[in-house]
Amino acid sequence: MNDLKELPVPVRPRLPEWLRTKLPTSQSFGHTRALLDELKLHTVCESAKCPNHWECWSKGTATFMIAGDHCTRACGFCAVKTAKPLALETDEPARVAEATRRMKLKHVVITAVARDDLADGGAEHFRQTIEKVRELNPGIVIEVLVPDFLDRDGSIESVLAANPHIYNHNLETVRRLTPSVRHRATYERSLSVLAKVKAKRGDSIHTKSGIMLGLGETEDELLTAMGDLREAKCDILTLGQYLQPTLKHLPVVEFVTPERFARYKTVAEEMGFVHVASGPMVRSSYHADEFTLPIHS
Repeated sequence: MNDLKELPVPVRPRLPEWLRTKLPTSQSFGHTRALLDELKLHTVCESAKCPNHWECWSKGTATFMIAGDHCTRACGFCAVKTAKPLALETDEPARVAEATRRMKLKHVVITAVARDDLADGGAEHFRQTIEKVRELNPGIVIEVLVPDFLDRDGSIESVLAANPHIYNHNLETVRRLTPSVRHRATYERSLSVLAKVKAKRGDSIHTKSGIMLGLGETEDELLTAMGDLREAKCDILTLGQYLQPTLKHLPVVEFVTPERFARYKTVAEEMGFVHVASGPMVRSSYHADEFTLPIHS
């Protein structure tokens, strides 16, 4: 007989009602899936296990993830696979552009895994993708959600050279929690990236950042982080509920109510953010096209 007690199996907390959504049924979902398969493209929707991907794909939208689906970092919140990345695919920018054309997108979001193995962090690949997308889709609003590129000026400038309309880099969490939440990233570095973009391009570009709630941050810490983003002249803010993608990732400490998200939206607007998306299901690129303020060419 083995008298040793079995260790308890970790379980995820039960989702509150406001986080339970019905899966939409639409032929558009299948069309989106088939198109992405045909063009051999990755999306953050799948790789990061986004809870909104059924809704977005059913509406014929997706967030393209370039530079592969293997990340060089192992952040405690992110479901994207950590492994040695493969070589960049030189035809990927053209495939993203073709998908964007076929999907008839008016606003496209392009993101990527962290490629710390590359000298420029993948910035040139971003530039080429932006240019190909614009070439096939004149007039489209282009938003990039980029890694920190280790705060290299050359990499940031390379992306800016392609003139994206929105430069998004997520702060993700408050200063105190950053070391446990974001592998190899730092709070100050992310603020520096956003500040540099504004210093280089001013009002000709909109900067954007997002923070996950429910990781154990206090309200004072959250408000401080929002203030720090405004100090960096960040224009657009997203606030959403962190959801544990697998049992190997950081646990949810708290489910923030929709009422608190609404209050934080009001506070953020009073701080001067020009657009705020705040709610339990909000993610960086979720309903990104709802930002309708004038876009500078």
